[in-house]
Amino acid sequence: MSVHIYYFAGLRERLGTGSEELTLPPDLCTVAGLRAHLGARGAPWDALASMKNLKAAVNQAMAKDDTPVSDGDEVAFFPPVTGG
Repeated sequence: MSVHIYYFAGLRERLGTGSEELTLPPDLCTVAGLRAHLGARGAPWDALASMKNLKAAVNQAMAKDDTPVSDGDEVAFFPPVTGG
């Protein structure tokens, strides 16, 4: 299964990339599973697994941890931000 992943705001800066195409293991099927898979890469990727209030979208619709991820999906991660 292959997905396209987008990283926004400070998360993009921390990871050093705005997007990537990734082939996932067949047993990975949720946003939470994807976060854990990415976090297993180690620093700085572990922020994806541990970041509080991290927002996600699948195919441009806001998603929760149990939202399914399927072949060809676009997944976006948005860190919490503050404004002034």
